[in-house]
Amino acid sequence: MSLRSPLSKVLGLGAAGDGPAHWWSQRVSAVGTALLGLWFIAGLVGLDLGDRESVVRWVAEPLNSVLLILLVVTASYHSHLGVQVVIEDYSRGWSKVVGLVAAQFIHVVAAGVAVVAILRLSLGG
Repeated sequence: MSLRSPLSKVLGLGAAGDGPAHWWSQRVSAVGTALLGLWFIAGLVGLDLGDRESVVRWVAEPLNSVLLILLVVTASYHSHLGVQVVIEDYSRGWSKVVGLVAAQFIHVVAAGVAVVAILRLSLGG
């Protein structure tokens, strides 16, 4: 006797469905965010943060712009995965659905605003 449904046997999924994929996504995004965060901190060490022009010049360098955008997107994705787990674990009913939709919307908007800001700075805005 098996506790797995026929559909889960066909799809090869466990009871949680896509749990392993979510777990791996969290781990990979954590490593990416940590590595990009270390690069970001190392890049800021040599800057005069009180001088706007030096910060804009640093952001305007192509490699720095690309890595900064990657940092924002990776950190936003990692944050979304973590918030999603908390909402799924501690919410029920409609509050769960509303919370999941709101969290995804907020993370996408925040990342979009940050990417646009980086692009404006790097393109001379």
